Amino acid sequence: MARTQKNKATAHHLGLLKARLAKLRRELITPKGGGGGGPGEGFDVAKTGDARIGFVGFPSVGKSTLLSNLAGVYSEVAAYEFTTLTTVPGVVRYKGAKIQLLDLPGIIEGAKDGKGRGRQVIAVARTCNLILIVLDVLKPLGHKKIIENELEGFGIRLNKQPPNIGFKKKDKGGINLTATCAQSELDNDTVKSILAEYKIHNADITLRSDATADDLIDVVEGNRVYIPCIYVLNKIDQISVEELDIIYKVPHCVPISAHHRWNFDDLLEKIWDYLQLVRIYTKPKGQLPDYTSPVVLPFSRTAAEDFCTKIHKNLIKEFKYALVWGSSVKHNPQKVGKDHVLEDEDVIQIVKK
Repeated sequence: MARTQKNKATAHHLGLLKARLAKLRRELITPKGGGGGGPGEGFDVAKTGDARIGFVGFPSVGKSTLLSNLAGVYSEVAAYEFTTLTTVPGVVRYKGAKIQLLDLPGIIEGAKDGKGRGRQVIAVARTCNLILIVLDVLKPLGHKKIIENELEGFGIRLNKQPPNIGFKKKDKGGINLTATCAQSELDNDTVKSILAEYKIHNADITLRSDATADDLIDVVEGNRVYIPCIYVLNKIDQISVEELDIIYKVPHCVPISAHHRWNFDDLLEKIWDYLQLVRIYTKPKGQLPDYTSPVVLPFSRTAAEDFCTKIHKNLIKEFKYALVWGSSVKHNPQKVGKDHVLEDEDVIQIVKK
């Protein structure tokens, strides 16, 4: 690919190569079924709390110190690399939500190919709702690129929305491409050649935005996860104030000092923004609402039905209607059905049959 000029005539050929590369990468990630080894040391941790955050970074950038000081859990800290060997969990309570923090072992270049148990580390990172990439402020940018590369190679897309491409396999009828807006990179032949690489010859494809070949490959592969990500620049006690002002302008970035506990409140606030959690307070009949322990729902599932399922799966069968106070309704209180979408800090009272 590096040897090929990039122009319209070669776009088709580059698309083919990209597809082939993505396919080979996927085979690396999911090795063809080999002999079953004995059960090894488990790496993943049971999911608890309302959201899950993974710390990813090189060895010795202060991930364990950050966990110890944020969550009050002791994760071993020492002056040599790879102190942390397995995942260390911790829980932090913020605005009534329980957020699970995972201190993952450091990853190194080549982790996506299995170096330094990198595969297991990134596999745990895939299950998180938010990834914190912890960088050393004295040598950030090269490291940031390497870590992004490792995660991208494993099918994690950081701070991106899924591409707006409709893809549907069929039994017959060839490849049917419809684009609702002008395409700068993909044309009919490129799309056909990329799909032929995956042995797909009959499909409906709708391009609803100006997409690249990589976007199409992501959709066809179908195993990509889209996770928000914050870059945490650690060890700011070692730089000057002028440098700090420059760092503050970088997007998705929070400078902190884990050792001195500087700027933790800013980090937690940013984490809260990126997680997009919705707090719902409950109100028993004839009593004041309970503002101490909200029910926390993810931003994508905030209907009254999801709220019931979160409490107990049998509650929805007895659900008659709910009374809601808050910003999602016009009148306070308002009777709503199970499809009503709740907003942050609403108060709800459920009436059973």
